[in-house]
Amino acid sequence: MESTTISHKPGYMRPHTTAWAANGQPIWVAFPVQSTRSPFLRCPKSTRSISTAKAGTSVYSHHRAVERISASVRDFYDRKQKFRIFHGSTNSTRQSTVTRKNIVDTSSLSHVLEVNIEKRTALVEPNVPMDRLVEETIKYGLVPPVVMEFPGITVGGGYAGTSGESSSFKHGFFNRTINYIEMVLANGEVVRCSETEKPDLFHGAAGAVGSLGVTTLVELQLREAKKYVETIYHPVSSVAEAIEKIQEVTMDPELDYVDGILYSRNQGAVITGRMTDVPSQKAQVQRFSDAKDPWFYLHVQDAITKRSGPTTEMIPMAEYLFRYDRGGFWVGALAFDYFKMPFNDYTRWWLDDFVHTRMMYTALHASGQSKKCIIQDLALPYSTAEQFVNYTDKVLGIYPLWLCPLRQSQLPTMHPHVNEMEADGHSLTPMLNIGLWGFGPPQPDDFVQANRDLERKLWELGGMKWLYAQTYYTEDEFWQMYDRKWYDALREKYNATSLPSVYEKVKLDINAEKLAVDAPLGSSLIGTWPFSGLYGIKKAIDSGAYLQARTSAWRSIGEGDRFGINR
Repeated sequence: MESTTISHKPGYMRPHTTAWAANGQPIWVAFPVQSTRSPFLRCPKSTRSISTAKAGTSVYSHHRAVERISASVRDFYDRKQKFRIFHGSTNSTRQSTVTRKNIVDTSSLSHVLEVNIEKRTALVEPNVPMDRLVEETIKYGLVPPVVMEFPGITVGGGYAGTSGESSSFKHGFFNRTINYIEMVLANGEVVRCSETEKPDLFHGAAGAVGSLGVTTLVELQLREAKKYVETIYHPVSSVAEAIEKIQEVTMDPELDYVDGILYSRNQGAVITGRMTDVPSQKAQVQRFSDAKDPWFYLHVQDAITKRSGPTTEMIPMAEYLFRYDRGGFWVGALAFDYFKMPFNDYTRWWLDDFVHTRMMYTALHASGQSKKCIIQDLALPYSTAEQFVNYTDKVLGIYPLWLCPLRQSQLPTMHPHVNEMEADGHSLTPMLNIGLWGFGPPQPDDFVQANRDLERKLWELGGMKWLYAQTYYTEDEFWQMYDRKWYDALREKYNATSLPSVYEKVKLDINAEKLAVDAPLGSSLIGTWPFSGLYGIKKAIDSGAYLQARTSAWRSIGEGDRFGINR
């Protein structure tokens, strides 16, 4: 076991450096000294419990927090009153409908309780964001198989929502890397779900946006981390070539990551990644987290423009995982467009604090601009993906587009899925996710119509959208895509009918939206350009979210020691 410096508090130890801090607080390392009351929290003597909370936070405080949540949920259940869950953060672009009168507050569940080196697992509370999780696990040479590209997306959000990333062609959605979850049912009962314990709930709650219960703990699988991701940018000159290339490279068992960017119908890149400790002598090391570094998508475009063939670079592990944080893929460029500001290296450097994803989400919600943007992820069969891109090119003209190959989840599921089988007649075919993110038509009626037309075209081509964004489907249309009989049976079996259903949580009031698009903050001055945008920036600054990016320890991991803090 590593040596550490003993603190003044008995039973706890500080890590070597103050760089390992989250939200301005030190990380404490606790050694389990006795068994906890919770049957779900088992800490072998050979492992350490790790917490990013104040000194003294442990599995015991987790148990007490779950008891409080369970009692609160039971109170709503006894009063036959529906409630929603307050997590403390969001990466959804839907406007929140949560009020203080109908919430269960789980925001305190934000700690990594254990990293088990022997089992290669992490015991994690649901509000732990991806960057804090990676900072903890990578110290032990381990990393989650699927890491959401935005640092602020939480473990619980990845399970309750749909999270497919560049490693999902191999591992599937994020929930497929979970061993078990602890959940508070709608009647207050605390249960454990896994492949062998309540497997129907374990699979059914994945992607069901918290409509079957409250997740309070997750055991995640981990895999060996490497120092670098050898990243290759393969230029493509058509949509068809991009799709064909993705299908080809996802068959390579040596690859760990695959995604793609379409800059237009005639220019794009398929991006492959392979974890390695040995950098290629001919490839430069490239970073993307510092204000002076390029935004990833612009860097890739520059690389494929300058060379006709593939370009290889070595990206430090954590830098690769969060390569899209600055600029939020490319959605951050919309802010420059909104404020009519120059978009160049200098302005991106100058405004760097504002273009990390946590700040962008805060500003997007506060400003009301999310009601004017089409921000959708859309999963389609490979066979119709090109037709869909041709449609969006003609009707919306939004570029770039993100391409992400996905391994399907078993049916039935609340995740996006396509009903195509492999030649064996048993295996579901892979899907291709298309990220469509940009400004929609400026007029409210046209904006709503564009979204409705997009949903109809998606249905026509056998695809499905992810539920984090605007959903305009009628209830009948919605349940044509999902197995309602299966879902309702789960809600009955696990006493979840007192919770808002998945449709209730994601549906959009079209009439209200038409009014909101035109006046996101009402008819006052603050609802007009540029004041709505400035108001969003003010609220983002007030949130202090920029400090989380500035102090992120993962930005210091890379060159030097294998997993040291030297930059």
